Amino acid sequence: MKKIVIKLTIIASLFLALVACEDDGGDLDTRLTAVSALTEPMDGKEIVLETSVGASSYFEWEYCDVEETGTAVYQIAFDEADGDFSDPVYLTSADNNGLYNNVIITHKQLNKIAGMMGIGSSETGSFKWTVFSSKGLKTLKGDEERTITVTRLAGFADLPIDVYVTGEGSEGGDDLSQAHQMKAVAGGEFETYTRLTAGEPFYFTDGTSGTPRVFYTDGGLIKEGGTSTVETTGVYRITLDFNTGACTYALVTRIGFYFSPEGQILFDLPYVGNGIFRAEDQTVTFKQESWGRDERYKFRMFVKENGGADPETELEWGTLNGTDSRPTATSPESYYYIKLISNVTQWDDKWKLMGDFDDVPADYTIYLQAGQPYTHSITK
Repeated sequence: MKKIVIKLTIIASLFLALVACEDDGGDLDTRLTAVSALTEPMDGKEIVLETSVGASSYFEWEYCDVEETGTAVYQIAFDEADGDFSDPVYLTSADNNGLYNNVIITHKQLNKIAGMMGIGSSETGSFKWTVFSSKGLKTLKGDEERTITVTRLAGFADLPIDVYVTGEGSEGGDDLSQAHQMKAVAGGEFETYTRLTAGEPFYFTDGTSGTPRVFYTDGGLIKEGGTSTVETTGVYRITLDFNTGACTYALVTRIGFYFSPEGQILFDLPYVGNGIFRAEDQTVTFKQESWGRDERYKFRMFVKENGGADPETELEWGTLNGTDSRPTATSPESYYYIKLISNVTQWDDKWKLMGDFDDVPADYTIYLQAGQPYTHSITK
C-alpha cells in the first residue's frame, strides 16, 4: 500500500508540473531588445577591396540589453542605399554561430555583396548595413543603420562554368578542340598545371567550339578579349579567380619522389603533358630498420612564384586522406589522392609503398588534371 501511495504522489507531482507549464502557455522566453548601436566600421567608411590572402573587414555592434533579453543571436544585414531592410539583399550570421557581437567578412564576400547591390566590377558604390537580433521566433532590426562605400574587385558578374587554355603558346596549340581544360576548384575559381612556350601567345576560353568568350591576363588581373605570353618556357601552375579578377602564375621547376627514411629525393618526375608528371622504370629499395622495412614516401615540388621571377620555394604533395598502412591491390582510389602542403616535413602526410615494390622497377605518376581528384599511381 505504501508503494502505491508513493507512485500516486509522483504522478500527481508530474501532473501539477505539466499544468503549471500550460498555465504559462508553454512558451519559451522570447523577451528581446533591438541592437541599439553599431560600432565598427564608422558610418560612411570607404573600403577598397583587395585580392591578397586574408583581406577582410571587421563589423561590430553592441550586445542587446542582456538583463532584458538574455542570450540572443545576431545576423548582419546588407541592403541597397535606399532599402529599408524589409527584404535585405544579403544576410549572414555573426561569428561563433551568431552568438558574438561581431563578424569578419572577407573582401571576396564583400565583393560578392557589392555585386548583388548592382555595383559593377572595379566600380565604387555605397550600400547600408545593420544588425538583426533574434530569440526563438522573434527577430528585431537594429535601431541604427550605417553606410559603407566599396570599390569592387575586377571580377566578373557572369562567371564561366568551364575554362580552357589555348593558343599557339599552349600545349594544344591554336587548335581550339585541343585546348587544355582547367580544374574548377570552387565557384568561379580555376587551376591548371600546363606547359607554356615563351613569347608565343595563349589565352583562356569558356568553351572549345563555336565562338566562346576569350580571356587573358595582364598585371595580375583577368581581362576579356586578348592574349598573354610568358618569358620562360616551362610548366606553370596557373590560378584564375573570376570572382575577384585575380590570377597567379608559378613556374614549376621540379617534382621529385621524396623517400622519408632517407630524407631525400630519389628521382624526379618529368612533365609528360596534360597535367601528368611521370618517372618510368624507377627502383626504390626500402630501408632496413630494426623493426622492419621502411617504405614511407611523398613528393616534393619546387616552384618560382610571380611567373618565375621569385626565388624557388619548396612545397609537398602529401596525403589528402591520412594513412599509416600499406595499400593492397584492393585499396580504394582515395588512398592515392594528394593535396598540396606548404609546410614541408620528413614524416608527415606520407604514404607507404606496397611490399611488391621493394627493389622492383616501377612507374611513378602524378595526375594534376581537371575532372578528377588530384592523385598518383605506382605501377609495374
